Amino acid sequence: MNNISDVKYTDNEISVLIVEDEIVLAMSIELSLKKIGFYVSGIETTADDAITHVQNNHPDIILMDVKLDNESSGIDAANIIWKRFQIPIVFLTSYTNDKTMKKAMECEPYGYLIKPCRDEELKITINMAIHKHRYFFENKDTLRHQKSNFLFLENNLKFDISTSILYKDEAEFKLTKTEKKLFEIITKYPDNIVSFKTIYAYLWREDFYDMGKLRTLIYRLRIKLGSDPFENMYEQGYKIKVIKEIA
Repeated sequence: MNNISDVKYTDNEISVLIVEDEIVLAMSIELSLKKIGFYVSGIETTADDAITHVQNNHPDIILMDVKLDNESSGIDAANIIWKRFQIPIVFLTSYTNDKTMKKAMECEPYGYLIKPCRDEELKITINMAIHKHRYFFENKDTLRHQKSNFLFLENNLKFDISTSILYKDEAEFKLTKTEKKLFEIITKYPDNIVSFKTIYAYLWREDFYDMGKLRTLIYRLRIKLGSDPFENMYEQGYKIKVIKEIA
């Protein structure tokens, strides 16, 4: 079995965009990437320039500084790029316990690297991200068909717990990231009550929990769905209302 760091496609096939406002660091990363064998499509220092670069050059993967010139412009750019172009993104950060990183993880990046990063870390992370991205998109329909595991709910709703997709009347129903995570945690053990604290920690990754915030989320989701798939179990937590389960 090959080590993931040895996975290759063809020499210089993978093009990498570096988005980093510390130009000396960006140039150092560029040298490392070229030494490893990757093609560098360019260096950009702002969110707007990064989006324009992607639109014009379509790199295979992006190394994105989380903060750039403010708290979260890298995250905002990553969200836009993923929605428009579905290019895998690896975040660069100088922090491991920063609140900004919690927000960054909501983008579901393909990985993150702590600056400054070593050549081997770059090589492994990029190859792993490209391999995962290509495998998923090449096999998306097959994987979805093979792994479907639906929970059937009221009012023609069903939730696929393997893909975290909600359907209403057989059509995919658009959920926000937080709403999707709510379904994920409550359907993880459909026969069990999930405590308020567990749900809150999973959604917002905070040690304390605000019942008002959680109840508002669920109330708005009920209105949006036109039904109530969650049962409040005597102030212990919530449980999903399952009609039937088919694996």
